[in-house]
Amino acid sequence: MRDNTYNNTFITYDDDATWLVTYADLMTILLVFFVLLYTLALFEKEKYKAAVETIKIQVEKSNALIGLMELMEIPETADTQITIEEITGLRSREKSLVENINQFVRSSRQRQNISTQILDGKIIVTIKGKALFNSGSAALNTTAISIFDEIIHILYDYPEYNINIKGHTDNIPISTPIFPSNWELSAVRATTVLQYLVSKGIRPQRLTATGYGDVMPLIPNTSEANRAQNRRVEFVLEKNDTND
Repeated sequence: MRDNTYNNTFITYDDDATWLVTYADLMTILLVFFVLLYTLALFEKEKYKAAVETIKIQVEKSNALIGLMELMEIPETADTQITIEEITGLRSREKSLVENINQFVRSSRQRQNISTQILDGKIIVTIKGKALFNSGSAALNTTAISIFDEIIHILYDYPEYNINIKGHTDNIPISTPIFPSNWELSAVRATTVLQYLVSKGIRPQRLTATGYGDVMPLIPNTSEANRAQNRRVEFVLEKNDTND
């Protein structure tokens, strides 16, 4: 009877200690997870590039993997560190929008008249006036239509971005029956662009139009070349966090 009691007690103690196995497994998994994060944080592109080269040597005779190898190429001018975002292929909506716009600009016949930048969290697409309007006119020309149609196609996919259209002129005074000054000219041009975007399906709630005349030049209006740079329309894209 004494031996049986001892054996039962021993078995009960052994069952109570099984949680240690689960606990040890959990600690091991957490340790591996943090080691992985640390490794990714210190991941260098040179090592990545060396690994890719090794893979390319092994599969260089396989045509099916050519596309994958091209995707894995790294520009020489890139930073020496690679982020987790780059490894996983995840990109923010802002980066995706900027890349789509830049891709359009690179492929456009008017790429010399279009530029993009990010300033204070806003994406600014600048289009030179000569690509949009004839001198002293607020009517869109055929070149403007092709440019705007491409931009509109991109903006459809980013409804969370509001679009502020800004019209700018040079400092040469204008006085016509339609436009008494550059203020009116820049404002009507901006409004004309807004109306075209609305006609193509962009929601009016996303749009504003403002004319600045010659008060916000990019560079001094000291030459015709400079004035041509200052005559422009800007799309200022700003994310609206309250957009439904």
